[in-house]
Amino acid sequence: MEEEKKNSGQTLGIAALITAIITFVIAVIPCVGLIAIIPGIIAIVLASVGLSQASRSDSPRGVLIAGLVIGIVASVISLSQYLIAGKIADKWPRNIEKLVEEVQGNVVKELEDASVSIKVQNGDDKVEINVDKGKKDKEQTLEELEQGTTLPDDTVTGTK
Repeated sequence: MEEEKKNSGQTLGIAALITAIITFVIAVIPCVGLIAIIPGIIAIVLASVGLSQASRSDSPRGVLIAGLVIGIVASVISLSQYLIAGKIADKWPRNIEKLVEEVQGNVVKELEDASVSIKVQNGDDKVEINVDKGKKDKEQTLEELEQGTTLPDDTVTGTK
């Protein structure tokens, strides 16, 4: 009976230590360490319950304290990864929005200065559109095409 009292909480201590070591290994892996908070909490709870049992029966506490310390350290590492990922996520969309706006502005500028050449061929029918004018002329040409009005010969050529 006395040996049973001396080993009280040791099973929980071993379980806490194993869980804490696994948690620590998971916690130090970048990005994956975010999920280590859950087994870290489990290791802390196991070690705490084991320590309370060991204190009642005056059992050795070395394994329990080791499990508790490693569990706390692993949980802190996991929590820090979570906080760092949150900070990165807060800043990330702003950088992307700025980059997209910059690229969009460059594309629009390039399109305003671009020459357009469109060729459509269906069997023997062929339509070719060449525009080397400014933006207003391009818009007017496209509007005329949509409305079906005839265009000057230098803009559209049709072949049958």
